[in-house]
Amino acid sequence: MTKQDPHTRITDRILAELEQGTRPWLKPWSGGDMAASGRTRPLRATGQPYRGINVLLLWLEADASGFVSPSWMTYKQAQALGAQVRKGERGATVVYYGDSSKTVRDEASGEDKEQAFRFLKTYTVFNVAQISGLPDRFHIVPEPAPEVERIAAAEAFFASIPATVNHGGDKAYYSPSADRIQLPPFVAFQDAHGYYTTRGHETVHWTRHESRLDRRFGREKWGDEGYAREELVAELGAAFLAADLGLAIEPRPDHASYIASWIKVLENDTRAIVQAAAHAERAVAYLHDFANSGEVKAAA
Repeated sequence: MTKQDPHTRITDRILAELEQGTRPWLKPWSGGDMAASGRTRPLRATGQPYRGINVLLLWLEADASGFVSPSWMTYKQAQALGAQVRKGERGATVVYYGDSSKTVRDEASGEDKEQAFRFLKTYTVFNVAQISGLPDRFHIVPEPAPEVERIAAAEAFFASIPATVNHGGDKAYYSPSADRIQLPPFVAFQDAHGYYTTRGHETVHWTRHESRLDRRFGREKWGDEGYAREELVAELGAAFLAADLGLAIEPRPDHASYIASWIKVLENDTRAIVQAAAHAERAVAYLHDFANSGEVKAAA
């Protein structure tokens, strides 16, 4: 059997969820205890959060296995802490990009030169629930912040972003031509979480403007492949933001029709989901820069 490359394995995993009508990046808030626990990004053994596609992969693993703790580590990291992965436990696959170079012959000059390239590799991690003997700090699951505090944090976050936001009507969208976000009034939403997560989705779209991160994807018209790719970036970015801000996110009914277009994109390009997650991560980091510095960030 031919071994699948990491991009294909990741894409097949996401496709399986989409073909069932499920958006896997929403699963951490799909119901039960997870919805009430203020799920965050998955965490490394060092406490640093995972980024990009690894967030989706570990959310999927946690949902499938019922893991409550966000902390993951390698077999060797567990051993270094005097702990042991229990016999029979199956690890989760995560990926990382590395940089390397190779010597190639320049046909024009006939000389050898170094050519840089990036590569993607996989490694295995285990949730702390699969490991015995870990220090107590790994078994403490943070309590969610009080409702008022979480929403206040979201309010402060969005207030720091210099986007033009108008309220009114019954539709939520970002207009690139006007460089403006349009949202229904706050009271039109079922709850505050719905308002802030919707605003997060449209604010991720706001980062696509040519004066900011300049995401294009070859988009020419509504509903084409470039449009679907941008919507995928906004969906993932909104999920990452919700995790960062402690918000519960629910599927927007007006986005259900996008699932078929995402399936088509992923079937045609096995790298699309990894790339979308990377663009979403970049957009979220761009927005966090405003909250952290309070300064208008120049286009990257």
